[in-house]
Amino acid sequence: MRAKLAQLARRLTEIDAALSQEGVTRDLDQFRKLSRERAEIEPLVAGFTDYLAALQDLANAQQMLADPEVRALAEEDEAAARKRIVTLEDDLQRLLLPTDPNDERNIYLEIRAGTGGEESALFAATLLRMYMRFAERNRWQTEMISESGSDLGGYREVIVRVIGHGAYSRLKFESGVHRVQRVPETEAQGRIHTSACTVAVLPEVDEINDVHIDPGDIRIDVYRASGAGGQHVNKTESAVRITHLASGIVVECQDDRSQHKNKERAMKVLAARLKDAQTRAQQQEQATARRSLVGSGDRSERIRTYNFPQGRITDHRINLTLYKIDQIMDGDLDELSRALTAEHQADLLASLAETA
Repeated sequence: MRAKLAQLARRLTEIDAALSQEGVTRDLDQFRKLSRERAEIEPLVAGFTDYLAALQDLANAQQMLADPEVRALAEEDEAAARKRIVTLEDDLQRLLLPTDPNDERNIYLEIRAGTGGEESALFAATLLRMYMRFAERNRWQTEMISESGSDLGGYREVIVRVIGHGAYSRLKFESGVHRVQRVPETEAQGRIHTSACTVAVLPEVDEINDVHIDPGDIRIDVYRASGAGGQHVNKTESAVRITHLASGIVVECQDDRSQHKNKERAMKVLAARLKDAQTRAQQQEQATARRSLVGSGDRSERIRTYNFPQGRITDHRINLTLYKIDQIMDGDLDELSRALTAEHQADLLASLAETA
């Protein structure tokens, strides 16, 4: 670890020298690349500097132990230095963990009603509001891509683009089955029902060209949009459905009045889904006997239960139960997000220790 950190310290010196050169901003792409790299390694180098200072403090304290007049003080300094070294080593190990290249990307958030009929569709709307409020709290932008409403105001399916720094890192553990236990609005006798929705969080690809899509592998259908929009939606075939024949993935988009824009949006969602499928296939091949504590992200995996009568939310992957359902449904997901991230990092550290 120390050799790796020393190498990063040298690299930081090289980057600082490059960024201080006259005319560095002439090549903006290179300037941004160097700036991003500096931002990534600077915390590591700062932690390494503190670590080296703590080692020196320990060495100084141990030298003082031989002097009877300051032995008591030296013992205190030695204990403090050892404690600080352990803390800094833990921090540096976490900082050295491999980062997910998608963490800073925008996302496509997909919510689909599952078992439970109309109540499931209503819960899909509840989940959408929760995520939209979370986006607002983080000052992220949201853009409706596609929606298929239900009779009572819920959603059979809804896709939203979330634009914001770190959106994927904060929401990537939301993929899976979300189960709800509550008295539905459609229930006249006050009985508690159980239903479920499926959530998928897909990182946005930089460019559609990043994912190879053979034109011969897709079928594009246009049709008249349904829902609100006045006479226009009844007369213009602006809605677009793209079917990827090789994988069976189907994407529909009708939110915009422009057929061209709907096609562009649908292609971006298709690219994100194909990229996600490729990533999952690679992860499946590379999987070890140890399974991630936060789950595989499988769409069929039940990850969380929302029990409204008890005001309780339980995340089954990390056995975390919180009695603050009102705050969470209002978008306060920070505690859940931090806990899931911490478990993920702990699992990565354990995996690294096994392979060391």
